[in-house]
Amino acid sequence: MSGYLDRMAEQGFEEVSLFHDPETGLKAAIAIHSTARGPALGGTRMWTYPNEEAAVDDVMCLARGMSYKSAAAELPLGGGKGVIIGDPCRDKSEALFRAYGRFVERLNGRFITAADMGTEECDLDCIRMETEHIVGGSALGSPSPYTAFGTWKGIKACAEEVFGTSSLEGLTIAVQGIGSVGMALCAHLAEEGSQLIVADLDQKKTRQAEELWKVKVVSPDEIADQKCDIYAPCGGGGAVNADSVNRLNCRIVAGAANNVLKESKYGAVLSERGILYAPDYIINAGGIIFVEYSRQGNKDPEEIKTVITGIGGRLKEIFRRSREQQLLPEEVADLFAEERLKEKVG
Repeated sequence: MSGYLDRMAEQGFEEVSLFHDPETGLKAAIAIHSTARGPALGGTRMWTYPNEEAAVDDVMCLARGMSYKSAAAELPLGGGKGVIIGDPCRDKSEALFRAYGRFVERLNGRFITAADMGTEECDLDCIRMETEHIVGGSALGSPSPYTAFGTWKGIKACAEEVFGTSSLEGLTIAVQGIGSVGMALCAHLAEEGSQLIVADLDQKKTRQAEELWKVKVVSPDEIADQKCDIYAPCGGGGAVNADSVNRLNCRIVAGAANNVLKESKYGAVLSERGILYAPDYIINAGGIIFVEYSRQGNKDPEEIKTVITGIGGRLKEIFRRSREQQLLPEEVADLFAEERLKEKVG
């Protein structure tokens, strides 16, 4: 793990904790990147990682992204993330999530968790049996619709930047990954009159999308090749990578996924190819805005959506600065977030 210690120092991590509960088989990791602005809030992801190293790498990437996401959204939160190694379709149990809840409790409120890919509100109910440092659950509802709502508003801002209008009517949009967020995003896009191409490993989801919106379905291996106006990654991270970056046939990359760029260098490749990239932690911040407002006791969905609508304006400002300063959009976003990370909150 010495490599991870070097990385923690280089990227300013406060803590990375590993946990194993032999009785339930739980293997988990929590990374706290920053608590400078407040407690580190981030969802817990459950995924079939190939090994522990891959899980730790993912949780660190995600945690750092959460610091930047919260700071850029000007929320009084730091950044953290949790991952559970396991198959979300086969390995869930009340005992496992309660063991994870005890893990969260050990951090004494420095980390607050919520739902993420592979975890659902009923799973949070089990975690809550062991810790109060959690937001969400059956009583509150999922942040996914709010993530999708903000992503939709952000895509409209991207369209205005590239096509001169925020209308998405008639545009072809390829959505990679139609889980709870991707499906909710498709609903907004279809209602506006977009032509949809979708891909997902779960064929039940693609059949549902076909029935609802008459979408074109392609395999996950084919989605990056589709001729479209906008490519919207809404699944796991690294959608823009060495294999896909030169295959993309679009004008905009804007989606709800975290860590869309497998490596930062691919942002420059997109720019050289004339493709606008919407920094992921800016466009997908709707979920954490919902979670934080709910944590503070504000559960008015319309008021929360009004705040989330500001994502579009934030992207427009980033694109303006990008042009004026001759920086990539993600470079401008990082500078903006880093400025906020240095601010005193409260």
